[in-house]
Amino acid sequence: MKTGFIQSNQYSESVARKFIATNVPTKCATTFIETQYEYVDKQRTENIKGYKLWFVQDGLNPFTVKFTKKPDLPPFLSIIEFENLQGIEIRSNVYFKADGLKVVK
Repeated sequence: MKTGFIQSNQYSESVARKFIATNVPTKCATTFIETQYEYVDKQRTENIKGYKLWFVQDGLNPFTVKFTKKPDLPPFLSIIEFENLQGIEIRSNVYFKADGLKVVK
């Protein structure tokens, strides 16, 4: 997700609320969980540093959310709610992470 040139130094719920509306349904738009690996000296290691899933919300481009623990993959286009969604702005990008998610519908 792109924004103006702003830099925050840590993840926060207020940044996430600024971009992701809580009163608009969020749908899971992914069919598989992306595993993120740690890299050392430009070489991939077998250490997993997180998992990413894609989501959509009316009025927004698709966006990713990172999870430290592997989440259960919800059915495609199911409505979900995030547990402790947080965001961070780095240059003109916004990155999101959450502790988990649950299927609402």
